[in-house]
Order: sequence, then C-alpha cells, then structure tokens
Amino acid sequence: MTEFIPTGTHFVELPSPFPMKRGGALHGARIAYETWGTLDATRGNAILIVTGLSPDAHAASHAGNPDPGWWEAMLGPGKPIDTDRWFVVCVNSLGSCKGSSGPASIDPATGTPWRLRFPELSIEDVADAAAHVVRTLGIERLACVIGNSMGGMTALALLARHPGIARSHVNISGAARALPFSIAIRSLQREAIRLDPDWNNGDYDDLRYPESGMRMARKLGVITYRSALEWDGRFGRVRLDSDRRDDEDPFGLEFEVESYLEGHARRFVRRFDPNCYLYLSRSMDWFDIGEGCHGSTDDGLAAIRVEKALAIGVHTDILFPLQQQEQIADGLRAGGADASFLPLESPQGHDAFLVDIARFGPAIAGFLDSL
Repeated sequence: MTEFIPTGTHFVELPSPFPMKRGGALHGARIAYETWGTLDATRGNAILIVTGLSPDAHAASHAGNPDPGWWEAMLGPGKPIDTDRWFVVCVNSLGSCKGSSGPASIDPATGTPWRLRFPELSIEDVADAAAHVVRTLGIERLACVIGNSMGGMTALALLARHPGIARSHVNISGAARALPFSIAIRSLQREAIRLDPDWNNGDYDDLRYPESGMRMARKLGVITYRSALEWDGRFGRVRLDSDRRDDEDPFGLEFEVESYLEGHARRFVRRFDPNCYLYLSRSMDWFDIGEGCHGSTDDGLAAIRVEKALAIGVHTDILFPLQQQEQIADGLRAGGADASFLPLESPQGHDAFLVDIARFGPAIAGFLDSL
C-alpha cells in the first residue's frame, strides 16, 4: 500500500537503534510532523498534539498545505488553539502509515516492507518517538501537550517517561488504561482483518488486499465512536429508497444507517494500512500507565508531574467512558497538579472532540488562555 504523505509534512529521523519497550529496535526509522505558528525567542510557547489511531500529522491547513486538516475548526489563527500565540506541532504516530515508520514502511535491512516483522509496538514507543521530535526541534519544555483518544494515552506516557517535558496537559476522551469493553471491540476489529483470506498473514498488496476485513473493522469502530442517541437522531428507522437497494440480495442494505456505515467504511479501507491498524490497535489494549514500577493505574498517574491539567470527556462516550477522564484528573491532582475534570453533554459520543467544536473549543481555549 502506498503511504499517504500530505504536502508540507516534515520528518525527523529517530536514533538508530531506536529501542522498543517490548523488545527489538528500529533502524532508519522516522516520524512525520507538521507545524503551525512561530516559536518565540524563549521557545516557551510550543504545544504538542498527539493523535488518535488513524489521523495523520495534518491537523489543519497552513501555507505548505491549504487542504483542511482533521482538526481544522480547532487549530489556526484566532481559533481555540490560536496559532497567533502558540507554536503547534502535530506528530503522526510511530507505527502509522501516514509518513511515520510502521509495518507498511520499508525495512532498510531487507528493502521490503516490515509487515509483521515490525517489532511489537507499545504506546510508550509512540510517546518516546514524539518526545524525540520535540527535542530535535530544540524545545526543552512544552507549554502543553494535548492528546485525544489514543493520543490521550500517548500524552500520559510521554509525561511519565519524560519528566518535565511539558508544563501542562489537556487530555481529551483519553484513558490511563484500556478497559475490557474497549479491548473486546478492538479484538473483534483485529479478528475481522485477520480472518479475511486476503490478509494472508500480513503479506498482501493492492491487488490482493483484505478489503472485507477492513470494512468490518471500520464499521465496528464507527459504531462505537458515536452514541446511540446520535444514531437515532440522525437516521431513525429511515429505509433506503427502492433505487438504492439491491433487490438481488435478500439481506442487502435496507436502512439509511447501514448505507452510512458502508460508505464510511469503503472510504477508509484503502486509506489505512491493515497491518498498521493491527499494531496500533493492540498497543492501546496493552496500555496501563501503572504498568511496571508504579503498581496501580492511580499510582502511575500520581507519579506524573505537571503544573496544570484538564481532562475532558462526554457522557455519551462508550469507548473511553467518562469515568476514565475523571480518573485522569483525580490521579494528576494526587501528583500535585492543578487538575480539572470537565464532563460535557455532547450527543456525539467518542468522536465529539472532532465535530462538537462549540463545546470543546471554549473549554480548550479557556485552559490555554490560563497558561
């Protein structure tokens, strides 16, 4: 599969070898990133954004790439993350297929894609790679690290493994550890991919590609990214018009919601590498900030040192439920941070931070204004 790399993306080479938490090392690896705004003379106005599983580093448009980014409404001049004030860096996760090294990348030792030879990937590896980008840019201490969804996990690992790297933290619909429901959903997504005959133990190409498995995985994901309340409000029980049904298939698409999921899945399947999806998904299941020397998850959070923090979640999020953001705020507060927990009433579930800017924007802007 061809890597998608937006115009205006920059790269940082990782040290060789780059050791991985669960064993093995990478050689010749890189991380993709993009920037907005201007770094001030003290290098003290930098914000790092670490992302969810599928986004690239192109969070918003800029001079190098005018295409809208995945967080376009949140980031830019005069927006909640105001690039007239802040120098913003967004990194594409290690293990992804959007410019950073991952299973779809070429292994320099063989000249062929890593595929399943890529070392086992952890959230901590993703965090260490992001920290290297920050240091390479000459930033000693970030004003803030912002992480959403999987990025909320990455941000916590970054703060824990690189003490002093940031003064503050915004955790958006994130978690300090994976819960059984989330693990179960991601396990089913991975199984859908692996059971597709065209996955072929990770050895596929554009002609023989596990499209059905990726479609099923994406549909499962999208169902959990939004809430039942939103599904009901958007689609109800509206049926497709007769000209949009396949009368030859007795179990074909019948409802509008089915058509929406099918269209969403088909747009995704060729835009994200299946092996990268497997690796990043599993890294979330393994994550617990208390793993290792800290003991409990709460102890792991309390060991993190930041001056100020905000954990935001929504009542309708079933994938990263609200109690997980409350746990983050409580744990960081136990470690001495001025930490707040903000539950929002958005009907849009886990993906609310991407679309409900009317609620999330003022919260994030207000926090950054207080720094």
